Amino acid sequence: MLPRLEAELARIKVRSLGRGLALARGLDFSSNDYLGFARHPLILEAARAALSRWGRFGASGSRLLAGHHEEHEALEAEAAAFFGVEAALYFNSGFDANLALFSALPAPRSCVLYDEKIHASVKEGIRASLASKAPFRHNDLSDAEKRLRLARARGARELFLAVESLYSMEGDLAPLSGFVELARRFEATLVVDEAHATGVLGRTGRGALEGLNASGVIALHTCGKALGAAGALVTAPRLVVDYLINRARPFLYSTAQPPVVAAAVRRALSLVDEEPWRRERLSALSILASSRFEGVLSRWTARERATPIVPILIGSDEEAVAASEELSRRGFDVRAVRPPTVAQGAARLRVSINIQNREREIEELSASLAEIEKSLVTTAAAAAA
Repeated sequence: MLPRLEAELARIKVRSLGRGLALARGLDFSSNDYLGFARHPLILEAARAALSRWGRFGASGSRLLAGHHEEHEALEAEAAAFFGVEAALYFNSGFDANLALFSALPAPRSCVLYDEKIHASVKEGIRASLASKAPFRHNDLSDAEKRLRLARARGARELFLAVESLYSMEGDLAPLSGFVELARRFEATLVVDEAHATGVLGRTGRGALEGLNASGVIALHTCGKALGAAGALVTAPRLVVDYLINRARPFLYSTAQPPVVAAAVRRALSLVDEEPWRRERLSALSILASSRFEGVLSRWTARERATPIVPILIGSDEEAVAASEELSRRGFDVRAVRPPTVAQGAARLRVSINIQNREREIEELSASLAEIEKSLVTTAAAAAA
């Protein structure tokens, strides 16, 4: 086995697709701590208070054994009220939650239709199910409708429609109102991954579904991004949550999140309401960044978005890695994203804005991007000569 692994890793590295673990470095333009909650003193205090109150850290078991705790129960009740749904269930991570949803809910005669750019965790969940599946073109309502009609014509008894609300590598938004209507027309179950929208989007930070009158929709809200803690909440009708408690293997067979983490999430949810200025500042910084990047680049493409995820499309894997490394040397933490996370030829820098960023730092990053873009093409031309 080891020689095979060594050979495969060598092939990956030759193609500039090798990955390794790197500590955070320089100004943070990489993390998903959009609202600055990961260091919020009131969230830290809530965690310390819970640790002192309960006198324990680890949950010590799965939720169905010894791991169920008052903090988990309180979080789920508060989350259901916060999002205006019947019930919520707390998972260890967003990946676990999507794996649970799509492996447990679809039946053998079901069909799952999913956006081609949806997160890998959804695809893994679908792969673990007995349902048929089909992708549709990214954010394309017409293609989604075509696939729904085809699935129904082929005898699918249940239809599932899976999308993200804010796409983590594209920075664009799904036309959710259209998908809500499609799901209604075809009697499909709509599942929306709100991982990067929770706390960030919506009039009061409930996510992109807020205000859409989307009853019956299943949503996933991660707690380790804008909420600054860990885990994920699935919000759904009570019957769905009860079924997941009985049939979702990632929930059944995982040790629960520590109660202290659930306490931190509870405080984060309340702070979304108490400090709306954070969303407002994040929106202003996001618009500034995307407009500045777009204005200074010529070969690369900065997609102008009103979201905190600003992808800078480069294309070449080697050039994306070189750009990230040079930015690091200049004091900016911006990571390169390459296949298979994105399509072949679509390597990019993923700039992630958070409220700790300053306008001056965004201007400096913009100038550095322009200089690096020019220097890399000059270097490539010199090497070719």
